[in-house]
Amino acid sequence: MRRSLRSSRNRSTLVFWIVSLLCAVGLAALLVSCGSVGSSSSISSTSTGTGMGTINVSMTDPPSCAFPNGNFTHVFITIRSVQANISSTADHSSSGWQELAPQLNNQPMQIDLFAAGSNTCLLTMLGSNTALPAGSYQQIRLLLVANSGGSGPAPSTNNCNGQGFNCVVLHDGTIHQLDLSSQANTGLKIPPGQIVGGPISVGAGQDVDLNIDFNACASIIQEGNGQYRLKPVLTAGQVSTNTTGISGKIVDSVTKAPIVGGTVIVALERQDNTGTDTIFMQAAADSSGNFNFCPLPSGAVFDVVVVAINGAGVAYNATVEAGVPGGTNVGNILLFAETGSLLGPATFQGFVTATSGTSPATPATIDALVSAIQTVTLSSGSRPVTIPAEGNSVANLNIAAKTSCPVSAPANTNCAQYTLIEPASNPSVATFSTGTVTFSTPATGSVPFSIRADAFVPLSGGTTDCTTPSMTKTQDSLGNPLNAAPGAPITPREIDFLGCS
Repeated sequence: MRRSLRSSRNRSTLVFWIVSLLCAVGLAALLVSCGSVGSSSSISSTSTGTGMGTINVSMTDPPSCAFPNGNFTHVFITIRSVQANISSTADHSSSGWQELAPQLNNQPMQIDLFAAGSNTCLLTMLGSNTALPAGSYQQIRLLLVANSGGSGPAPSTNNCNGQGFNCVVLHDGTIHQLDLSSQANTGLKIPPGQIVGGPISVGAGQDVDLNIDFNACASIIQEGNGQYRLKPVLTAGQVSTNTTGISGKIVDSVTKAPIVGGTVIVALERQDNTGTDTIFMQAAADSSGNFNFCPLPSGAVFDVVVVAINGAGVAYNATVEAGVPGGTNVGNILLFAETGSLLGPATFQGFVTATSGTSPATPATIDALVSAIQTVTLSSGSRPVTIPAEGNSVANLNIAAKTSCPVSAPANTNCAQYTLIEPASNPSVATFSTGTVTFSTPATGSVPFSIRADAFVPLSGGTTDCTTPSMTKTQDSLGNPLNAAPGAPITPREIDFLGCS
């Protein structure tokens, strides 16, 4: 596929140079075409240079919550436009949005985000060889077909069976509409902070590959009324095709064989502005233990974090391999099975609440992402690392109702309960090297965790909310250290967000 794309790109590049030459000699009738091929915007509002380049847009989604790791078998979204803007502050009504896949305007594409296997690089190509004014593009957005259909064209095939054009299919076969609210008009935005490696730079005569990762598992919220809503979690980056992936194989440290009958979750993580490793991409290893994240942003370095539970319900220590560059096959990553009384995972179950900033007597509605964190020791020092949740965890919250709030919740607050299933043991750690990698034996004794929650404005594409948008708790509800142990759920201290919009 890539070879055929490259040959067609070479032909397209000649066309783009001809267009640029015509613009240079002042053919006014062609100025609109020079501004944007397939877009209603003009070059004056979008270009930071001169001339035209081309862009190719792909999408990935290595889902980790597909059955049996979760309750979903399909997640369908219908895309009618992919756009980019050089302005970091442009909103949905601003000028300068350039089409990256103009054919979608007339032929929307319905995509099953769970269609790709765990070792498949690309879910789909959204657009190829699209002419684009030279510039440095700061934002990207996807526009979806409204569930009502609207006045625009519909996809040639709709798998939602009367439940709109965006839907989820559960393991029991039932189909549920995936609510979008205003997103069909405003788009699913990928702001500057979620474009890895900085803006997408398109030079005159340059051919650029852009990949969008749609984290479906982190993007779906089941609301209190049983409906499903899209809370998009997307990242993007300029990639070098088929040379930037990270792959490997997960095996038991004793048998050196794949872990069978259960679940093996692999996450790629990078440090955020607090120095904490947060999940960039996440996938389930296949039945042979293999995983493959590709393509990845050029020049990026990641930490690989793995958790697992086998078919007998035995949990494994979280395992961290730090400092893995793109384009690497890490070989075997060894996981240590928990022993003795530590045979099952730990469960953290607590509440997140939200109160309005406009009036302390008014509850607030927010989205929250809850994660469990352990601190690992590397040669460069200690680092907090997000430990992926397993099984039937509930980490994505829509805090919009006062029902079932605990007695400890502040007055006039909305709340929601989370559940995180995590290893009841300390992590095993190694730093990537080109030679033999030795993983540390997990430390015995207490197993300290912390629970972090991040608050977001619903339907905002990742805009933070509340006076303090990120909060972390290191104690349980009785004020004791938050140590993991199998058995009964552990209740962390309540996380109360104040001053929310």
